[in-house]
Amino acid sequence: MKFAFVFPGQGSQSVGMAQELAGEFASARAVLDEIDTALDQNLSGLMADGPIETLTLTENAQPALMASSLAVMAVLKAEFDVDVNAAEFVAGHSLGEYSALAAAGALSITDAAKLLKLRGLAMQKAVPVGEGTMAALLGADEDLAAAAVAAGATAGVCAIANDNAPGQIVISGSTAAIDAAIAKAAELGLKKAMKLPVSAPFHCPMMQAAADAMAEALAAATIKAPSVPVVANVTARPTSDVETIRKQLVEQVTGRVRWRESVLWMVEEAGITTLAEAGSGKVLSTMLKRTTKDATGVPLNAAAGLEAFAASLKE
Repeated sequence: MKFAFVFPGQGSQSVGMAQELAGEFASARAVLDEIDTALDQNLSGLMADGPIETLTLTENAQPALMASSLAVMAVLKAEFDVDVNAAEFVAGHSLGEYSALAAAGALSITDAAKLLKLRGLAMQKAVPVGEGTMAALLGADEDLAAAAVAAGATAGVCAIANDNAPGQIVISGSTAAIDAAIAKAAELGLKKAMKLPVSAPFHCPMMQAAADAMAEALAAATIKAPSVPVVANVTARPTSDVETIRKQLVEQVTGRVRWRESVLWMVEEAGITTLAEAGSGKVLSTMLKRTTKDATGVPLNAAAGLEAFAASLKE
């Protein structure tokens, strides 16, 4: 089996995430404890008990999702003898790229947690609440999305933020621009265009202040060559070069998440047949079904699923 580990992004968080693994395995608890210590915050308690409104705050959701993903990876290695190096690639959706890098040893768990906390705070502060937003264009291809974005750009900043899967494109920008893009999308006959419940316009040029903050933090961060190539959001191609990774993590803050292209490259060009989704939920596995019939998504977030996945590698 040729497989890649993939790591979810914001939107996959839920109260109770990682709690089954933490309750059963010391290796998972150790990851959560390390992140709590790194952030000087009871993040694991927030993950366990909520409230969901606080967990969903960008500054909490980003490190929490990484914590959940790395708890899965720790249990896979300690209990089921499956190491990240069994994979051909790692990749993560937006903040999930930090999970991928930490899983592959490019970032320490402590450094990744601190960087994500800073990233969440910087992204939240970059644009005053209400001045920017995001919208999902359901049923849109790249051409239709580009036409909607062009209409939006007449009213302010507007850009494609996430190309998630066929028919699922997310745009980002100023509130006025997104309103104009939604109106154009309706004119173009799109199935649905709707604003998302987010507090800032992520992955667009309005995030430049956050990109600047991350550039400063990443310049000082210790990054090692990952043990498995990381397929980057901004290029949809793999790299193991440290300075390239550092640069791409900065570009990612304002740049497009090319998830559909990343998946298709792994499956069609690199021959990946399974995407093992390590962490909370199954968003990436669901998007995979929309993208290709040539690969299977395997959500890994409970002990039974981890055991079954490990067994499948030995078949």
